[in-house]
Amino acid sequence: MAHVLSTPNDGIPRVLATPDAFREAAEALAAGQGPLAIDTERASGFRYDDRAFLVQVRRRGVGTFLIDPEGNRPEFTAALAPVLNRQDWILHAAASDLPSLAWLGLYPGTLFDTELAGRLAGFDHVNLAAMTELLFDVRLAKGHGAEDWSQRPLPEDWLSYAALDVELLLELGDTMAEILDNQGKLDWASQEFEYIRTTHSEITGPADATWRSVRGISSLHRPEQLAIARELWMSREAIAVEEDRAVSRILPNKVLVEIARTVPRTNRELTQVKGFRRSASRFWMEIIQRALDSDPRTWPKRERPTRGLPSRQAWASEYPESFERYSTARELLDDLSADLAIPTENILKPSVLRTVVWSATAGREIRSPLEVPDALRAHQARSWQVELTSPILTETLF
Repeated sequence: MAHVLSTPNDGIPRVLATPDAFREAAEALAAGQGPLAIDTERASGFRYDDRAFLVQVRRRGVGTFLIDPEGNRPEFTAALAPVLNRQDWILHAAASDLPSLAWLGLYPGTLFDTELAGRLAGFDHVNLAAMTELLFDVRLAKGHGAEDWSQRPLPEDWLSYAALDVELLLELGDTMAEILDNQGKLDWASQEFEYIRTTHSEITGPADATWRSVRGISSLHRPEQLAIARELWMSREAIAVEEDRAVSRILPNKVLVEIARTVPRTNRELTQVKGFRRSASRFWMEIIQRALDSDPRTWPKRERPTRGLPSRQAWASEYPESFERYSTARELLDDLSADLAIPTENILKPSVLRTVVWSATAGREIRSPLEVPDALRAHQARSWQVELTSPILTETLF
């Protein structure tokens, strides 16, 4: 039976939240040895953006540090970046943490992602708790990942949870590297880790948001619907920024789109929109009316999507021979996935497979087998993926 680790072995570290404490942590971490295990706790379900409200760092020889950058972010960066940047980092599910770390001016020199390592190694379950239990017979006490990490002070059991996220991460990285090496997959994993690192290396802040990027907006066709959606989004954005609140707590995207779709003319009609909170009807009705009263010549028009791949249904019905080749290629990749114990989507991104097959068949943009590897590379397939999938695609398409 697995041993339950409910608190860090060395106790719960104190939270460091001042410039002086940041500098002390940096000096201590600089004296440690080997790679850095790093994690973050964020509050995107409560706050406007996905910034880190707690950064956990562990290094051999010096232990774990819990650092609160909020309120002193420039000082945090000035103290920690010279020590952490260009070093070897170990993270679990790195793509979820790297953006918020980049906003703090922190960038790894090399990266090892234990979650992705688990996928490539063929693990059935790749969450941190499952992997540590499988490999170390240690069950981590979990349960606070979705909390509001922007609140202060942070409860002691939350801090324990945060520290446990890096408690065994260094050992997990070592073990997964050994497993991947024994499976002959370590070089493949290294290419994947480097791809993740480089795709986050130029990030300096959150991406600019636009009202057209709201999921579901493309389903709105009429100009008055789009005018309402734009006005709702702009008002919601202003509130979210001013109050530092998650937009989902002000007006969820699904509700925003549904309001625009129905074009309500009265409070009664507005309150009948599924998911809408009646207490705010008067405010949002004023926003809707403002959009409808504006000059129709200023209303946005529907953006026609650029011509690309058809839907699966259209592809199968209108281009059956092309779709049959796609289906064959997918089946062969699934067989390869089973042989290698790597998920198909990690061997080749599904969108890349669809694009290459379409380009070589109905699109006629790939005209010979020699062009397949370059086409894969053009869509950011890594060398190991190109090596494994080019023969399958060549055999299927030509």
